[in-house]
Amino acid sequence: MSLLDRLAEKHILAALNKGELDNLPGAGQPLQLDDDSHVPLELRAAWRLLKNSGYLPPELEMRREAIELDRLLSSIDPLDRRYEQHASRLRLLELRLKEAGMSTEFLHSDYGLKIQQHFMERK
Repeated sequence: MSLLDRLAEKHILAALNKGELDNLPGAGQPLQLDDDSHVPLELRAAWRLLKNSGYLPPELEMRREAIELDRLLSSIDPLDRRYEQHASRLRLLELRLKEAGMSTEFLHSDYGLKIQQHFMERK
């Protein structure tokens, strides 16, 4: 056991004896660990740090934006001039997500039918 491990154990035992670790949230329940098996071992600490600070990988950021655009499009009239701009951005995001190997099934709600109708009416 290294010096650092012994110091950590000493502090943990002192906290236990003082009761500082009693009644913590989730006490007695199994830990819910993230599956980071897809992240190389040497990058896991950095990945966890970024995740806990709110950083999203580019693919997940695109997914978040696509969901926001999907919701926005469902609230805009297809004849509104902004609709086509947002719909084009959403189609681009969907293509990028597919290129990244991510499913885009979450986008195939009412918005898909609405866009198809919009572009069919324009022809």
